[in-house]
Amino acid sequence: MSYSIFIVEDEIIVALEIKSSIMKLGYLCSGMATNYTDALSQIEKTQPDLVLLDITLIQSKNGIAIATELKKTTTIPFIYLTSITDAKVMQEAIHTDPSGYLLKPFRREELQSAILLAFHKHMPSDNVATNVCKVGQGFQYHIREKLLFDASNHPIQLSPKERLLLELLVNAKGTILPFVTIEEFVWDGESISSSSLRTLIYRLHKKLGCKLIETTPTFGCKMIVLSS
Repeated sequence: MSYSIFIVEDEIIVALEIKSSIMKLGYLCSGMATNYTDALSQIEKTQPDLVLLDITLIQSKNGIAIATELKKTTTIPFIYLTSITDAKVMQEAIHTDPSGYLLKPFRREELQSAILLAFHKHMPSDNVATNVCKVGQGFQYHIREKLLFDASNHPIQLSPKERLLLELLVNAKGTILPFVTIEEFVWDGESISSSSLRTLIYRLHKKLGCKLIETTPTFGCKMIVLSS
């Protein structure tokens, strides 16, 4: 399942850049709006999993007003996007209990971290036990959300291919999968070099500082799954 994200941003170029970023991170964009009225109307129709909400909207009620109205009827989490550091405005924003803030301009890595934390914060507690798979040394993979967390419960930033690789191997529950099966799933039939999968696994292990995936020479790979 891919999470859907709605964008409220009145600078069209910025909105399109954000849309491109979230899609490259593996999320869906459920829509975009530039003002208070359209935002509330479209969010009600699309019911996204998260809203990225610009605080300053020209010729419209601001993002704080949108958040205040959303909280009356939904539990959809939202992240404020802002270039404002005014103490009074930020105090108003805090009272709406956002899932996070992103100070413009922000990098894609910062956007991904904010999104991961928002989804983790709002995960239903009764789904956690059956949703979590312990892998490697101290890591937890959240199956429904397709997110990986370290031993300190911090989200790990994954590339789209790293995410697909983990999704496939975790769902295999420790079974060795052939290289050809993994490559077909991760690269979706693309023509790749013989070292592409090996390089992907190497970079993932280097990023994590430990080994999550075991390789059986000439055959395939499996996830190191720990018992609860």
